[in-house]
Amino acid sequence: MEKKIILDACCGPKMMWFDKKDPRAVYMDIRIADFIACDGRRALIDPDVIGDFRKMPFDDNSFKMVVFDPPHLNKLGQNSFTAQKYGKLFPTWEDDLKSGFEESMRVLQKEGFLIFKWNEYEISIKKIIEIFGVQPLFGHKSGKQSLTHWLCFIKD
Repeated sequence: MEKKIILDACCGPKMMWFDKKDPRAVYMDIRIADFIACDGRRALIDPDVIGDFRKMPFDDNSFKMVVFDPPHLNKLGQNSFTAQKYGKLFPTWEDDLKSGFEESMRVLQKEGFLIFKWNEYEISIKKIIEIFGVQPLFGHKSGKQSLTHWLCFIKD
């Protein structure tokens, strides 16, 4: 098997990927799911690796890039479309996100990049950066209301 250089640590339905089977990437999620959404479209969560971003099943320094796009919302019904498709934060979300960030950095190679995506509809990006305790290199707001943030971190 060829060496994978990118980890998508919580891939969900791989919505951000242009090529959902990019051969350079390992797709990990805590679940497998296949269902028809309320709008009639199929939602498929089919990771290469079943794993928890809080305790990743990879060696230290394994990837050149990690993409970390965890669930962003905690005020969802368990069976809501958004929870089914993208997941939902647990009541321990602050500790979970801190652990996920630390695990992402652990599996990242030195001078590797962590791309973090966050929508601050419920929780501000300022709060998330405070939880991580690390300043990003740069970031960008996107979306119609500029609530989605893309941040880039580097492992020194």
